[in-house]
Amino acid sequence: MTDKTFMRADEVAEELDVSKAYAYKIIRQLNDELRAKGFITVAGRVSRQYFSERIYGAERRDD
Repeated sequence: MTDKTFMRADEVAEELDVSKAYAYKIIRQLNDELRAKGFITVAGRVSRQYFSERIYGAERRDD
């Protein structure tokens, strides 16, 4: 499942050990940041790469 480009709220919630409602709030915030940079976003989903950069501070690799 880690080969997908986007993460959904259930994946974000599991990754951060938070509720699904809070995961949606995080996704909304990250998508707002991406929109401000001129990117197109999809409601309820966030780029896996951007999520890793913002949450972990660098690109995360699952080799």
